Amino acid sequence: MYSLEDLLHLMNRLRDPQYGCPWDIKQTYASIVPHTLEEAYEVADAIERGDFDHLQGELGDLLFQVVYYSQLAREEGRFEFVGVIDSITRKLIRRHPHVFPTGDLYAPLDNPQLNEEQVKARWEQIKAEERAEKSDAPQQLSLLDDVPTALPSLSRAAKLQKRASQVGFDWPAALPVVDNVREELDEVLEAMADNDPAAIADEVGDLLFAAVNLARHLKVDPETALRGANAKFERRFRFIEQALRDTHRPMEDCTLEELDALWGEAKRQEKNVSNCG
Repeated sequence: MYSLEDLLHLMNRLRDPQYGCPWDIKQTYASIVPHTLEEAYEVADAIERGDFDHLQGELGDLLFQVVYYSQLAREEGRFEFVGVIDSITRKLIRRHPHVFPTGDLYAPLDNPQLNEEQVKARWEQIKAEERAEKSDAPQQLSLLDDVPTALPSLSRAAKLQKRASQVGFDWPAALPVVDNVREELDEVLEAMADNDPAAIADEVGDLLFAAVNLARHLKVDPETALRGANAKFERRFRFIEQALRDTHRPMEDCTLEELDALWGEAKRQEKNVSNCG
């Protein structure tokens, strides 16, 4: 079987200025980013669908993105792939003192175990220390400084809220967040009554942010939850399409009540299948 060294050699050949692939030669960090995001989502999709037959291939595609960036960096004299491996290994050893108390990767595992909450608290403390070390002016460092702007909006909202909660800027429980969601919905309705497009967009954003906050308090990942809702909508809509094809009726000729009835049938069938399972 091919090894990691073979993959690095392949990447080097693809970028060879004289004999490499024209497409690969012209790529930059920025041009690869969309492909990286796509490959990450394809990994997530394979896992969510339980498609483990193809997960290996999807993980390979994602690994190749890391190899690609490392090749670009090597050509510019910035770092090499081995440096990527070294940096992540050192970081994980540093962030797991409960597993590597001496900092020795191969030390015997004889240290006392911590519970999950203790581990999370120590993890966040270490990350905060790392953020402070990165800053030239620690007194001006914001907790939010290194939350990536390229994250999907739902994930970034959850991460921003989680960071703020570390210093007590958070609701104490989920029920007050429910009240906040209702308040934000009322503000959307007020903006709709005023027929102010800019205000409507602003208030809808606040409503979504509040919904993410509720998901966080309920320990639900909002990005995963919405992907699940998307899949559910697609599944039920396809059921309606198929039902109409079976009766040779264009969807455009159906009333909303008829379509809603088919939607209800799709929900009932899903429930029956779930109960049987």
